[in-house]
Amino acid sequence: MQMQMELRRPTEADKETIVQMVAEFRTANSADDGFFGEDPFVYEDWLATIRAAEQGLKLPQGFVPYAQFVAFDGNGRALGFLNLRLRLNDALLERGGHIGYSIRPSERRKGYAKEALRQGLREAAGRNITAVLISCSTDNEASRKTILANGGVYEDTRCGGERYWINLD
Repeated sequence: MQMQMELRRPTEADKETIVQMVAEFRTANSADDGFFGEDPFVYEDWLATIRAAEQGLKLPQGFVPYAQFVAFDGNGRALGFLNLRLRLNDALLERGGHIGYSIRPSERRKGYAKEALRQGLREAAGRNITAVLISCSTDNEASRKTILANGGVYEDTRCGGERYWINLD
């Protein structure tokens, strides 16, 4: 069976499913890499923040312009986050890289992370990013497998994180 998953920018119409997903991450006390949301989470404020960030506006100290994506299943249910940093600063070059992603706890181990990263790499290529840096914690086997399945080449380990490059040329 073909997995149906779409990676796209969130809209006003996605509020309910994304709010539910954020609540699931927080209830599970789970890492939500690829998501930057205030607590309490106010959806409309988040949308305004991510739209400005993509234009390089109103960025917090240390942030670079980024494009925020959400993965949705074929029924429009939010599955996870993917954040594409449009350039790297010194901190992201050490740890973090171009892409951060996470899948909601109830949907893990189903291949969604692999597909989200595949589609995220396509977005990066569309923005003329030719080599993508992705990092994961040394103890995150699932993320390591996801990165390797998408062509990641291990470079080194820094600050507790393994660094991988994916060439998009």
